[in-house]
Amino acid sequence: MSSSLVIILGPTASGKTNLATKIAYHLEGEIISADSRQIFKGMDIGTGKDLSEYVVGGNDIPYHLIDIKDAGEFYNVNNFKQDFYSALKSVREKNKLPILCGGTGMYIHSILQNQPFTAVPKNEKLRSELVGLEKNKLQQKLNTYPEKLTLHADLNSAKRLIRAIEIAEFLSYNDLPLTEYPPISPIVIGLQSDITYRRQQILNRLNFRLENGLIAEVENLLAIGVPAETLIFYGLEYKFVVAYLKNEISYSELKDKLGTAICQYAKRQMTFFRKMEKDGIDINWLSTEEGESALLKKTIEIIQQKKSLTTIS
Repeated sequence: MSSSLVIILGPTASGKTNLATKIAYHLEGEIISADSRQIFKGMDIGTGKDLSEYVVGGNDIPYHLIDIKDAGEFYNVNNFKQDFYSALKSVREKNKLPILCGGTGMYIHSILQNQPFTAVPKNEKLRSELVGLEKNKLQQKLNTYPEKLTLHADLNSAKRLIRAIEIAEFLSYNDLPLTEYPPISPIVIGLQSDITYRRQQILNRLNFRLENGLIAEVENLLAIGVPAETLIFYGLEYKFVVAYLKNEISYSELKDKLGTAICQYAKRQMTFFRKMEKDGIDINWLSTEEGESALLKKTIEIIQQKKSLTTIS
């Protein structure tokens, strides 16, 4: 029998954590993070952990999958799936409501679609041979594999074609063990806003972070031995601050270029969420411009309605 999993998703700076923690407070829940960077210790300001928001009404809201790895360690979608189901089991055993909250669409999608191919490892040698090829050449390469090994393929981009080839190559010589995961009944809440409003929220938050230790955080990570190349890989905030610390850009360029890049990233996040809808995932969209109290009220109403329907069915 499946049980409810509330999912709060949305682009960066949309207020996901704020809403999720309040839902957890009112409905006796615990948060499971779906953020690919908040798993790392010492990466707090740049990833927007906002741990102060995990105290609501004087109560600490329990959370999972935050600060579980040292900065510089390797982590992927398959690692997340394993850790997610372990956390889900823990939350359910306490009879608490599990609330998955984050903006890493690929992590959330992997839970909702239960894609087994996330367990297929990278093949760096093969990737190096394929990078730079045109889509039609990659398509031709993919077509050399038996159809049963390519049914999963996403043909929309060169990057996804390369991954499809990588998977087909792996399956040509290896069996993929199928893992049985417990069933879930997802209740997905999406936060969205007008583009102008979203941009202002992003820039306001960026200014706050720059004025409250973001640069010092990156300096500390470099000082403890996290390579600059790894920090750059971890995302925009770290990439641009590293460039600033190397005197490659000025402080004003840091603010302008990073602000623009984060806004573009938020747009890509929304595109991914819309793709999830095309894949059949029902997302209940709410506007962040309605204000915290209205968002909380509507979200609780949606959750209670969906849970009652699940119970009836």
